[in-house]
Amino acid sequence: MVKGLKELLSLRKWFLLLFTFVIVQFLVQINVINDYLQATIATICINIILAVSLNLITGFTGQFSLGHAGFMSIGAYTCAIILLRVPSTGGFLAGLLSGAVLAALVGFLVGLPTLRLRGDYLAIATLGMSEIIRIIFLNLEITNGAAGLSGIPRFTNWFYLFVFMAGTILLISNFLRSSHGRACISVREDEIAAEAMGINATRYKVTAFTIGAFCAGIAGALYAGYFYFLKPSTFGFLKSIDILVIVVLGGMGSLSGSVLAAILLALISTFLQDFPDLRMVLYSLMLIIIMIFRPQGLMGSKELSLKMLTGLGRNLLPSRKGGE
Repeated sequence: MVKGLKELLSLRKWFLLLFTFVIVQFLVQINVINDYLQATIATICINIILAVSLNLITGFTGQFSLGHAGFMSIGAYTCAIILLRVPSTGGFLAGLLSGAVLAALVGFLVGLPTLRLRGDYLAIATLGMSEIIRIIFLNLEITNGAAGLSGIPRFTNWFYLFVFMAGTILLISNFLRSSHGRACISVREDEIAAEAMGINATRYKVTAFTIGAFCAGIAGALYAGYFYFLKPSTFGFLKSIDILVIVVLGGMGSLSGSVLAAILLALISTFLQDFPDLRMVLYSLMLIIIMIFRPQGLMGSKELSLKMLTGLGRNLLPSRKGGE
């Protein structure tokens, strides 16, 4: 009976994913979702990929990284360069895969020496790595330096955004349920105790870092294939902070929290478009208020589930006593 219930819940999850894809695709086709809303949806999906992958590094493995924008830029520039030379669906997919693999390779090479550091030292090292990558792109002739790359063919659409967003969430979720994922969580809880139990902490930290970099490369490639134009300043220090804000707001150690926070921040930012002069002030003020009253984030370390939603619904409904 328990097995049957798990299978039913799994079927509901897949049905919900399929239903979401079909509804949004239908609304795009009949132009209910216009170009502006499509750009907002693209931003949400890309931010979800970035936040979920950074949560694997920071929230689940406990490594304070400020270099995620650097890996995103590798995926973006690699895909953009290939697309400008091979403007086709095959070129886009080749660029996306190449960007993700190259970002993962750089993440692996950078992770080997830096992940022996801890805390603030690791944050400074990853930030320095991200700035090195940005300066390299700023001075390379193939990336057109500070002027950036323009006229990138658009191949990113709702189908690719949805597939890679859902695929990233499922990949990291399944990784965390595996023995490797549990080893990463043990490193976060107590690295010394984990090593005493025979867990190679550096190995699992590098593994999480590489997977996170791979997913960030995918996000960068999707960005390049949608927004036409790239410049090095797009992937600066503030971009890494934006991603970290989503992770912290959603909850360190909660994938569904990262998804909810990415959607919430995008909606807040869209609503504040009507107040350009006060936009960043109001945006920052909202974040401060949220973190004062909910310092552990929206979800803490919990995951959104049907059981949680059912319990929430019961709490919101007025209770009845006797025959009332």
